[in-house]
Amino acid sequence: MGGVVSSGEDNDELIDNLKKVDYLRTPSVEKAFRSVDRGHYYLEEYQENAYCDMAWKQGNLHISAACIYAEVAERLMIQPDYRHVIPFKGQSFLNIGSGTGYLSTVIGNLLGPFGVNHGIELHLDVVEYAKSKLKEYLIMYCNDEDIIDFCNPIFVHGNCFRINPSARRYDRIYVGAACPEESYDFFKQLLNINGYLIMPFNDKLIRVRRLDENNWECEEMLDVAFLPLIPASANDNDLPHIQMPACKPHSLRSLCRRTIRKALGKSILNKIKELDLPPTLKNYLCYNRNTRKDRIRTISGGSDLDRNESNGNDQLVK
Repeated sequence: MGGVVSSGEDNDELIDNLKKVDYLRTPSVEKAFRSVDRGHYYLEEYQENAYCDMAWKQGNLHISAACIYAEVAERLMIQPDYRHVIPFKGQSFLNIGSGTGYLSTVIGNLLGPFGVNHGIELHLDVVEYAKSKLKEYLIMYCNDEDIIDFCNPIFVHGNCFRINPSARRYDRIYVGAACPEESYDFFKQLLNINGYLIMPFNDKLIRVRRLDENNWECEEMLDVAFLPLIPASANDNDLPHIQMPACKPHSLRSLCRRTIRKALGKSILNKIKELDLPPTLKNYLCYNRNTRKDRIRTISGGSDLDRNESNGNDQLVK
């Protein structure tokens, strides 16, 4: 699917076109797509196609049509946090077939700083590509104000069918390739109660909501044509289950820094950088964990993992 809207000259024009035909309806979703330049995730020699509403594939790299991602982001109904239930507790998102990391980065702007943003990708070269694009995005494209509320994606290398469904669940799940009939129940088990799963199934993009432990409701969204998911091989079945990254609470230091920075605002923070303040105070106020180069890491399923900081949004290190 694709070609719903005309091509844009740049990312903003593409977003404008999607908005005109109601594929982008929510201000927060529109802002998230504007903050992530689709062209940044294309190879340089294919940049002229970046703002067409068409899917793109080169080797193992793949990006779906812009209208698909827009509809997915809208229908996932992501909320930044659950303050009315649990303070500092955001929603969890799993991107199955995370590819270049484009959609995961868009969703990272919707989840808020207390969310969980995981992606799993079969091809290691694509995981490395996504890692490099995320690093560039954080360093070059995120301004100080927006990055405070960004939820970093964590990319896991492996086959999605090796995820242990009894180990953890997610509030929101997107599957970026066609789900075979025999795997339909597997993906439903990864979903939290009241969570949403969107995936291609029988040439339709469907949304599944989990009502309770044993009941789901399903609705059709769009007619689509996706390549099928690659099943686990016989050799994969001999490997241990993939353990998705553990999530720990943010450290008190991280929460305090974020609260102070949010209260000060971007303009005052920029002025602070120019003041003659003690270096420790200036570093504390201006430090941003999201842009620390040594925090941008990928992990492989089943690896022993260490965490730089007890913070649910910090990156895991191989």
